Amino acid sequence: MEPLMIALLGMLIIVASQFIAPKVGVASPLILLGVGLAIGFLPQVGAIEIAPHIILEIILPPLLFSAAVRMPTMDFRREMQAVAMLAIPLVFISSFAIGFLINWMVPQISLAWGVALGAVLSPTDAVAITIAKRSGVSHRIITVLEGEGLFNDATSLVLLAAAMNAGLASDNDALNPALLTGRVLVALGIAIVVGLIVGEVGVRIRSIIKDPSTDTVFSFAMPFIASIPAEHVGGSGLVAAVVAGLVVSGRRAGMISAQNRRFSQQNWSTMTLMLESGIFLAMGLQAFGIIEDADGDGGGLVRAAVIAVIAGSLIMVIRALFIALMLTWLDHRSKHRKRRYEAQAGRLEAFAQRMAQACTVDSEVLASRNLSEEQWIKTMARWRRRLKIAERQHAVRRSDIDYFEKEPLGPREASVIIWSGMRGAITLAAAQTISAAAPMRSFLLTIALFIASGALVIQGLSLPWLIRLIKPKMASADISEEEREELRQVMSSALVDTALAQAIKEVDAQTLLSAGVSRTLSRLGNVVDLQSSPSSGAVSEPLPDTDGENEATPVEMSGEEVERSFTRDQIRELALEAIHAQRDALLQARDEGIFSSAALEGALARLDNEEILLVSGKSSDH
Repeated sequence: MEPLMIALLGMLIIVASQFIAPKVGVASPLILLGVGLAIGFLPQVGAIEIAPHIILEIILPPLLFSAAVRMPTMDFRREMQAVAMLAIPLVFISSFAIGFLINWMVPQISLAWGVALGAVLSPTDAVAITIAKRSGVSHRIITVLEGEGLFNDATSLVLLAAAMNAGLASDNDALNPALLTGRVLVALGIAIVVGLIVGEVGVRIRSIIKDPSTDTVFSFAMPFIASIPAEHVGGSGLVAAVVAGLVVSGRRAGMISAQNRRFSQQNWSTMTLMLESGIFLAMGLQAFGIIEDADGDGGGLVRAAVIAVIAGSLIMVIRALFIALMLTWLDHRSKHRKRRYEAQAGRLEAFAQRMAQACTVDSEVLASRNLSEEQWIKTMARWRRRLKIAERQHAVRRSDIDYFEKEPLGPREASVIIWSGMRGAITLAAAQTISAAAPMRSFLLTIALFIASGALVIQGLSLPWLIRLIKPKMASADISEEEREELRQVMSSALVDTALAQAIKEVDAQTLLSAGVSRTLSRLGNVVDLQSSPSSGAVSEPLPDTDGENEATPVEMSGEEVERSFTRDQIRELALEAIHAQRDALLQARDEGIFSSAALEGALARLDNEEILLVSGKSSDH
């Protein structure tokens, strides 16, 4: 069959699986895996082998980059400790445990090659995240799973390369954990530096690109701009792509236009669907060829299946014990953080009182300290800045504590995280990179295939049932009224010093809003009013000065006079300035951790919608 027909058939299968999945209650990747297996074992279809570098070097970087861009940076920062522990120590422990097991059960396979197989089996698959999201578990569980998936792929591939080098050299001493840890940390460090540079430069370039299509094409290139140089200088290309994506996630709202961001998000969503679906379809298609090779390799399929069951069970036991210990330690850290916060609160309050008393110092005190009044004022200004920074950091810690207390990770949540650690398509792709010189290579690939396929089917199908059974903390569908009110206050306060506020104070607000040319201001009022209440919009009423003085008296003007005084472009510019001010205020609130990521994303999306309407309206006018 010609490649074009194969690609067309693959796309149709992906579309069909997406259509069927919600109706049968099974995740689309599992359906694609089953379809691939069915096609691969047809007598008319020969053994299919896909070069592993296609998945690891071409498909995986954009997938991880896209996932990192979607990751809320505030939540990722909060879960950094958990993610780091799952991505590095757990990968090492699991890999060496599997290595010793394989070497014990199959003496022909040395410890080095056993560790290589363990590294292959370490990465978790994103299908669990899809299932967990659909089941509605808490956002914190999703963040931990997504963060683990972003980094454990890179750790396992670095460990795989080191283990293969040791296997080829027949030197088990090269598997020294300290040496391997050093290699992993160096690779991660190089990748982080490259990713930060590419992410920052990339965002700045995208900020000056006006055409949405051009911006999207450049965004498609960014993961490769990060991964390829990182690999050449000894770093992890996957981590570089992830770090670049995290930089874009944190910086894009403030630098890239709303229209470009919305356009690229839609295109990235389509690309991600195609790449993820293609991986699982390819995994099923390759199964027959791997099993056929293993059957003639002398290892035996039954023996491979038995080892796969034992190794898969061992991986889950290690994961369960590790996560139980990790959550216990994180709970201890959280309590310690709260005690430190309370102690710091007392010190800050005492310091603020001392600052207040210092403001009333008289000339005798200045003389005793040998300071002039100007020097004293400068000193006080410097200490006020330091106090303000300390108070902001203190507020961030308070927000973090509230976040951990609102969504705790107890035994129920831990069970979901443990059972979500299924292996998948990345495991099979990484297994195929094992050197042809490895003893019983086909046997090792078959074990990886059995574990990955079994985990996807067993854990993937049973995860929704487990969530319904143990009832972990679920995500809240609605934003609380208190958070809505705080959001409205932040967005309203951001408008006070804008030209829009000045125009509303100079001209009666209702007259301005009733003018035919000012429908954009009415829409802006709906953005500010998150509850869509006509009486609560911050733009629908005159805004007072911040100090309550010098309030302008509204000028009585008719709608026709308003239209003559304010052109469409002027009103549009006023509204755009107000939107930018509100977005800046929300981004500052995000950095301080004041609101949940769901509330912030909703508010920012409303502002993006309004900006796109204004910009598109300007284009249609011209």
